[in-house]
Amino acid sequence: MKNLLFAACTAILFTACDKVKMDVKTEKSEEWKPVDSATATKAWMDYATPGEMQKMMAKSDGAWLGENTMWMENGGKPMKTTSEAINKMIFDGRYQVSEHKGDFMGMPFEGMSIVGYDNSKKKFVSTWIDNMGTGIMHGEGDWNPSTKSIEFKGKMTDPSRPGKDCDFREVFTFIDDNTQKMEMYGPDSKTGKEYKTMEIVYKRK
Repeated sequence: MKNLLFAACTAILFTACDKVKMDVKTEKSEEWKPVDSATATKAWMDYATPGEMQKMMAKSDGAWLGENTMWMENGGKPMKTTSEAINKMIFDGRYQVSEHKGDFMGMPFEGMSIVGYDNSKKKFVSTWIDNMGTGIMHGEGDWNPSTKSIEFKGKMTDPSRPGKDCDFREVFTFIDDNTQKMEMYGPDSKTGKEYKTMEIVYKRK
């Protein structure tokens, strides 16, 4: 049954991609290389099957307490707050949903992320939403085994420049089984140069 499902998905993908190839001509597009159905089905199954990276993420399931430090500008006074996070793997161990609650400048804060490991890209992928905005942050990151960290890079909305995005960088370090650290970097509003905007040290609850 599973093989039939993958075969059907592959057939749909081929049909859609062939239509796009016929209907849309893009400049400097990558040359399309045909793939036989057996190879495509195996590749899809490899893409969909959780592996070691997903098992590593699952170790973070559970409740965590966060000690947060934020800087509104480069060299500014640090602001200290606390938060709580609950991590849970979903879709049979393919993704991890994290729900965060705390306060920000005296206001209640809620946020949610979905993190996965893309078996095809060989990269971690993430999205983030919260009640302090209306956009969605997207990032991709590589695993560094020597530092036990993931460095995400991506784009986020810059409300001070309507319609524009800005770059962000996030380093997530797995210090030990009960301690993790997230460091967020973004552009200074005055200079545009990258600086550390936030740090959260998580302790397993």
